[in-house]
Parts: sequence; C-alpha cells; structure tokens
Amino acid sequence: MTLTQLKYIVAVDKYRHFATAAEKSFVTQPTLSMQIHKLEDELNVVLFDRSKSPVVPTEIGEKVLEQARIILQDARRITDIVQYQETSLSGTFRVGVIPTVAPYLVPRFLHAFLTDYPDVELVFEEALTNDVIEGLENDELDAGIIATPVKAAHIYTEDLYVEPFAGYLSTSHPLVQKEKLTVDDLDQTNIWLLNEGHCFRDQTVKICKESAKKSNSAIEFRSGNLETLKKLVEQNYGMTLLPWTATQHFDGNCSNAVLKDFEEPVPSRKVRLAYGRKHLKQSILKAFRESIMASVPEELMKTDQRMVIE
Repeated sequence: MTLTQLKYIVAVDKYRHFATAAEKSFVTQPTLSMQIHKLEDELNVVLFDRSKSPVVPTEIGEKVLEQARIILQDARRITDIVQYQETSLSGTFRVGVIPTVAPYLVPRFLHAFLTDYPDVELVFEEALTNDVIEGLENDELDAGIIATPVKAAHIYTEDLYVEPFAGYLSTSHPLVQKEKLTVDDLDQTNIWLLNEGHCFRDQTVKICKESAKKSNSAIEFRSGNLETLKKLVEQNYGMTLLPWTATQHFDGNCSNAVLKDFEEPVPSRKVRLAYGRKHLKQSILKAFRESIMASVPEELMKTDQRMVIE
C-alpha cells in the first residue's frame, strides 16, 4: 500500500471519473487504474462500483476513503513540520480565494508580501466558497479568503474588512437620475447575477428579496464573473451590484455606465480569513494577514451605518 495509491482513490472519489482523476493526478488512466487494482487486490475488496456512471465508492470503499484522507492529511503535515521554523518564514503557503475577491484584493498586497518574505512560496487557487472550505477541511489549503460565515467547528475565521456594495447602472437605466440608491430601489429593476455557487450572488439575492416583499419584480440574467456583468451593463439596459474593491478602477469616463453608492445603512459584505488548524504555519498566517490589512484602505475599516449581508 502506498501514498500514491491512496491519492489516486481519493482523486477518483472526488471527480467520480477515472479519466478525469488521472488527468488531475498528472498520470495516464491505465497507470491510475492499475495502481487502484493493485490496492484492491492487496486489500481483497472492491473500492468502486465501476458499473455506475458516474463511478461511486462501494460501502467498504467509503470506509477506506475516509481513512485514506486522514493518512494523506497526516503525510502533508510531515512536510509542513519540516518546512516550518519559528525563526524564519519559509515553505509553501496555499490559499484559496473566492473569485469576487481574488482579482481586487490579491494585487494590493502580493508584491509587498513577497518582498518581505521571499522564502515563502504563495500558491493561490481561485475557487467558490464551498470548494475553499472543502480544501481547508481536507488540508489541501492552508488558508482561505471568503465572504460568508463558516459553520464547521474546526474551521477558524478572522474578520479582515467590511466591504460596501455599489450599483453599476447603464446610462439608460431609470435609477441613474438618483443621487444614491436604496435597497427599496431594487424592486424596480432586473439585475444581472453571478451563477449559482457564488456567495456574492446569494448576497445580492438576499438584498433583492428584502425589497421584493413589496413587489413581484423578477431577478434575471446570470453570468460567470463580475467583469462580464460590468460589460453587460455597459452594453445593455440593466444593472448589477459590485463590491467596493471592484469599483476602484472606474475612472468615470465610461459613457455607457454609472456607479451609484447606497444610502445608509449601506448593504455590505464581511471578508474573512479562514484556516483549518492552529498548530502549524502560524507565523506565515500572521504575516499573511498583516500584509492584507496593511493594504486595505481605511474606508473598509468602517463598520458604522453598514448593513452586513451574510
């Protein structure tokens, strides 16, 4: 039995497809299949029901997979122990960041962090919230940057900043004449939304549901990322909501769209640093958080007159 074999069965369970698991494991499918067959022969069990599509673990396979994940987590910790030293910051630090934060926050602190800590290798993975949490739980990530609370008892979070929402409107939109928007204004228009799975989409829908109590307005139109939504607004009748950091490169010269702030209390989201354990890489985690906080504008430190949408 080898760690490689355990990695392969975990990959098959994750992707529920042998070819995809092989691709993600950077091996050929025959190699992966052969190693899994060897493990099954050694254990004298069948780990996966190959007659089903997608492939699923057998009952005994589920139990073996559960233990395999524990073994792989402990094996990764051995590497962490060797790399981690109290006297210096070095080693790999793996961070999952949600897509509505990554392009706007990471460039703010990345250069300063790498300059201050050249021996730390930062590895970023842009992923949806559930995938970030899963990565923390499986010990595949050291930290995550998310914008929703975490219910898992063994995942720790620290608040980073509170980020207001803003409206981004086509110049032909009926609300463009208002100096500031209110939550109640959102019952008058359809809104471009991110796809399911994005927490920013869920937060937008929650705001709209509050206003929708007064009307039967429809919330339509979905896309994959905020930059696409901005382009849609600039080319079509409509609007979307943006987090404050996504508005900072707006120079006011766009002839087809207008930014609008909200009246107080301003709908906002809380951005958090999440991590799954406390006993390793604390020095890197602390330095990472300090670099982020040093890059955050004072505007995002304010919490008064803000309505945090979770």
